[in-house]
Amino acid sequence: MQSQLAPQKSEVDRRMTMLELQRKLLEELRVRAGITGVLQLVPVEVGQQVGPGTNLARVADPTLLKAEIRIAETQARDIQIGQKSSVDTRNGLIEGRVARVDPAAQQGTVGVDVTFDTREYPRGARPDLNVDGTIELERLENVIHVGRPAFGQEHSAVTLFRLTADGEAVRVNVKLGRSSVQTIEIVEGLQPGDQVILSDMSQWDAFDRVRVG
Repeated sequence: MQSQLAPQKSEVDRRMTMLELQRKLLEELRVRAGITGVLQLVPVEVGQQVGPGTNLARVADPTLLKAEIRIAETQARDIQIGQKSSVDTRNGLIEGRVARVDPAAQQGTVGVDVTFDTREYPRGARPDLNVDGTIELERLENVIHVGRPAFGQEHSAVTLFRLTADGEAVRVNVKLGRSSVQTIEIVEGLQPGDQVILSDMSQWDAFDRVRVG
C-alpha cells in the first residue's frame, strides 16, 4: 500500500508547490514602491495587460535630488569626479559636485550627474525641473584673459589685432594658454586693458595695420 501511495503523495506535493507559486505571483501583483516619496507618473491604464519589467509608476523623493547636465562632447574631456559644480534652478543656486560621468556620448553630448552638498533647496526645486549647470574644471588666480577668438586653440600662438588710441588696429603676436567655454588665458602679447578684435580677420592677413571705422 505504501508503494501505491508514494506516487500520489509526490503528485500532491508537486501541486502544493505550484499553488504556493501562484499565490506568491498573485501577491506580487500588488506593486509597492521601494522608497518613500511622491507619485509622479502612472504610464499604464486600468485593465491594461503588461509584461514583466514594465514601468508601472514613477516615485521620487523630493528631499533627495540630483542634477543631470548635458555637456558637449568636445568640452567634456576634462570633467572629473569630485569637481565643484553650481546648478541654477532659476530661483537660486545650489552648490554640488560631479558624482558620475557617462562613459559614452549620446547625440553629441555627455551626461554628467551632480549631487548636492545640502538638502536645503531653493523654492521651486523639484524633480524633472529644467536647470542650468556650471562645472569648475580649474581655478586660476591673477590671469589675463579675453573672450575666445574666432581662431586659435588653447596652448597655441595666434595673431590678433589690438586697438590703438588713434582708431587703428595693429597686428600683435599672442600666446594663448588654458581656456574655458567663453574665455581664454593670455600668456604673452597683451596687457590688462588692451582691446582686441576677436572676430575673423583672415581677409586682412596681408596687412599689419588696419583702420577701424
